[in-house]
Amino acid sequence: MSISAKLTDMPDHELIQRGTGACAGCPSPMGLRIVGKALGPDAIMVMTPSCAVASIGMMPKSCYDVPVLNVCFASAGASAAGISGALDVQIAKGVIAGPKPVVFNWVGDGGTYDIGFQGVSAAAERNDDFIHFCYNNEAYSNTGVQRSGATPLHAATTTTPAGKSEGKKSMPLLMLDHAPAYVATASIAYPQDFYKKIAKAKDIKGFRYIELHAPCGPGWKFPASETVEIGRMAVKTGAWALWEAENGALTINAPTLQLAEGKTKPSSLEDYLKVQGRFAGLMKDAAKEQAIAVMAQGIEKELADLLARSKR
Repeated sequence: MSISAKLTDMPDHELIQRGTGACAGCPSPMGLRIVGKALGPDAIMVMTPSCAVASIGMMPKSCYDVPVLNVCFASAGASAAGISGALDVQIAKGVIAGPKPVVFNWVGDGGTYDIGFQGVSAAAERNDDFIHFCYNNEAYSNTGVQRSGATPLHAATTTTPAGKSEGKKSMPLLMLDHAPAYVATASIAYPQDFYKKIAKAKDIKGFRYIELHAPCGPGWKFPASETVEIGRMAVKTGAWALWEAENGALTINAPTLQLAEGKTKPSSLEDYLKVQGRFAGLMKDAAKEQAIAVMAQGIEKELADLLARSKR
């Protein structure tokens, strides 16, 4: 199926309404706008404690124009699976008419990589019928910017003030190893790519996982106006890779494909790091050049691994 991803061709439907309490420049409402346009109004959203929950607005009203269920941190996978299964039963019994609403999770990296991993992994293993969106801002931003499994090497957080000494998990690849119907990565800086992947996932039955790279101004310490530019830099340096996999077959998307194939030179990793206050300690370190070189080698290896996997 051909899916147009031109901004002018996207539906007018808005999932985000007036009154959001999100920070200026927050990637969560930006991402949810694209989700709403791709999925339409016939959807049900599940959320765990996160910035997206905190920014709903003044209760009892909501800035989200779909039914929303707020659940415990660890239970997004089970909750979405339960809602999806209940809809299947109601449709089968004629209680409600089809088509079935799209059930989706909108969960941060803390609720996906760490606290919620067990539930998400179990849902993927069962091939439960919903989409899990992880909007990855690389920390527990809502509770004070603590480190998460998605926090990159050397990034300072409130629990790693001297910089994180471990690398980050590759959650999208972990999900791919569960053999679901669809897995994809996306970036807030590439909305057309994100929209196209959501529209594709909408028409697939079973467990689908899409991870959105979502730079956080307050957590990463950059100006609110730079969210999209920081996201674009992440992709052009290779620090965030764009790819998708249908039934296990991995395809690398542009511009990551050109980087992986060596057709395009990556942008400066140092330039990407130095505009983020969370790497200020690294920028002042005498061993800065060596540390950045190690990080660049890690990116090169990841791209090489993705390229090899895409040729299987």
